[in-house]
Amino acid sequence: MNLELNEEQKLLQRTVREFAESEVKPLARELDETGRFPRETFRKAAELGLTGVALPESEGGAGFDHVAYSIVIDEISRACASTGAILSVQNSLFCDPIHRFGNEEQKKKFLLPFARGEKIGCYALTEPQAGSNAAALATRAERRGDRYIVNGNKAWITNGGVADAALVYVNTDPTKGEKGITALVIERGTPGFTAGKEEKKMGIHATACTELSFADCEVPAENRIGNEGEGYKVALSTLDGGRIGIGAQATGIAQGAFEQSLAYAQQRQAFGHPIAEFQAIQFMLADMATEIDAARLLVRKAAWKQDTGARFTMEASVAKLFASEMATRVTHKAMQIHGGN
Repeated sequence: MNLELNEEQKLLQRTVREFAESEVKPLARELDETGRFPRETFRKAAELGLTGVALPESEGGAGFDHVAYSIVIDEISRACASTGAILSVQNSLFCDPIHRFGNEEQKKKFLLPFARGEKIGCYALTEPQAGSNAAALATRAERRGDRYIVNGNKAWITNGGVADAALVYVNTDPTKGEKGITALVIERGTPGFTAGKEEKKMGIHATACTELSFADCEVPAENRIGNEGEGYKVALSTLDGGRIGIGAQATGIAQGAFEQSLAYAQQRQAFGHPIAEFQAIQFMLADMATEIDAARLLVRKAAWKQDTGARFTMEASVAKLFASEMATRVTHKAMQIHGGN
């Protein structure tokens, strides 16, 4: 693993940072307070290729690697956590599984316009009673001729309120456990498919996070991704890439908090000195910088492992675990440094 970014990755990082500073950051506070989905920002990100970073150009992507993808989510999340999550889902949870498991017709219909950012996708696995235990899905799909009849509910689906299509995991044979799970793409506007009200969350408010409901929803069998009963494999392999995105998101959140804390500590006066001269503040800033660097290295290691084509489940899980917990520690210290302000 080369720890030094190549010239292409460095150029991408500079480009995305400039975009984040000029287009993303100015809207971050308003989006967080109102929960408004940043559709215009999404379109501008698509123009830069940020909705299909690691996909081949022939499939509508930008043709970069997964290390580059982690850089993109890191830099965007540094400015706005919601926008980082939106792009992470579009790239790694919707587009990537279509790229890896879809056939050519499915890629034309469900990958090209999404990788280009012309349409928005979401990933519908979680249910009120089935999150980590994906094999316990209660959403059913009954095969009738050339269609599936889908009934059930999905919960806490990022991009769900605005998505043009959802990659939905359904149970086609409850007697088979995980081998009865199947993946279907269900398009917005399909009769029986509705998105519920947006969830009220503790943070990351602008992601159109909703419940999805299916009531006798008829889905063409040609929308099935992979074979019947292969959905569990599709879901878990997709989540490995998703963990890299969330690790990068957490690292970006922490980076933004650190930079604001450092700037504040250098200008905030107490007892005739900037508080950055006090050792208690210096200790906090040093710990923040150290943990951010460690998390970023773990995320990039996982992304590099993905680029080699080797299994990267462990590396992605470690990166997501450490980075997400690190982000809570760093942002807590950031609040201490800012004090009453």
